[in-house]
Amino acid sequence: MADLKGARETTSYNGLVIMAAEKSGTEESAKKKPRIKVSRNGPYLVEGGVPLIKQKAIANAEGIPYRWQTIERYPLQQRYALCRCGESKNQPFCDGTHIKIGFDGEETASREPCLNLSERIGGLSLNLTDARELCASARFCHLSGGIRKLIQSNDPEARGKAIEIAANCPAGRLVVWDKNTGEAIEPIFEPSIVLVEDTQAGVSGPLWVRGGIPIESTDGLTYEIRNRVTLCRCGRSGNKPFCDGNHLE
Repeated sequence: MADLKGARETTSYNGLVIMAAEKSGTEESAKKKPRIKVSRNGPYLVEGGVPLIKQKAIANAEGIPYRWQTIERYPLQQRYALCRCGESKNQPFCDGTHIKIGFDGEETASREPCLNLSERIGGLSLNLTDARELCASARFCHLSGGIRKLIQSNDPEARGKAIEIAANCPAGRLVVWDKNTGEAIEPIFEPSIVLVEDTQAGVSGPLWVRGGIPIESTDGLTYEIRNRVTLCRCGRSGNKPFCDGNHLE
């Protein structure tokens, strides 16, 4: 098979023909590595056979989300383009509308590691880090009096609830750390993308990227690889490409 290093070609993502970035290695090897590329003023280009799932947050009697429910699994594709401007008529996929509306997708997010952006809160058996600017407004953190209150309790049930709440934070804004080992307590995810539906608020939420999928910016640099992040898909975030909760407005 020919070496494609330095080559440029047109590539089809769910029927949308896009000029591919420079490639290295073989097409076969690219399929084995999940990746998301932020295109300039255009969609997210997903490669590597990443599962695409739709989930909604289920709320309790007080109206606070407490668990996720899968409502749809899309047919597996090796590559596809996800709408970033919020105006596609073929959601969640891109249909080229970003060109018609002159979408400005300039990336403004910090390149600092998440920990450098986080407030550190000490607890009894758990510590908590809170990167507020990454908040996607999923609202799980309000359960049981709030995660900050829970980490101040010696009750094993409270500890378990704090761990559960942090794990359900799709943006990874909240991370709990075992105070004895100093290790982060993270959920285990297969590499996948979840379309978040906030049925309580009546809006579509962000893209919940799970399992450490690399996200490459338009300038070719890769953002910090994290277990869970949320990408904006309404086009209104002030922290592009990441969600900042503006889909709720």
